[in-house]
Order: sequence, then C-alpha cells, then structure tokens
Amino acid sequence: MARVCQITGKRTRVGNNVSHANNKTKRKFYPNLQTKRFFVPSLNEWVTLKLSTSAIRTISKKGIEAVLKESGMDVAKLVKQGNA
Repeated sequence: MARVCQITGKRTRVGNNVSHANNKTKRKFYPNLQTKRFFVPSLNEWVTLKLSTSAIRTISKKGIEAVLKESGMDVAKLVKQGNA
C-alpha cells in the first residue's frame, strides 16, 4: 500500500535539499504514518487504518465514527477489508 493517509489523504511531497552553496537536489517529504486499530462501537468490530498522526489526534478529539462519516468512508466496507 502507498504512503497515503486513509483519512486526510496526505501523501509524499517532493522538494529540494538546499546546501549552503545553494545547490539543489531532489528529496521527498514523507507523512508521519502509523498503523492504528480503532474499535467501532456501532458495528462492535475493530478497524485497522493507516493514518497520519494529525488524523489520529482528530479521531481522539471527535471520535472514529464522526471522522469516518466526514471523510466519506464506509465503515462496514473497512471492516470487511480487514477480515479478508
């Protein structure tokens, strides 16, 4: 799976390393992704997601079901993917 947050859609960005002599070479900025399990009470199931740390903070603030609804993800579909 690609390095993309399943909630926010954050992905690898491209930029430059800039030396003291102002030489520029390409580099990548990776999002801080973590694999995390969340319990969804409405389905009585665990869901495993690959999330950026900012998305994990948002989930701890708002709750998993509210964040999944905001992002337009189908909770039942995620549970089936995890069990397959």
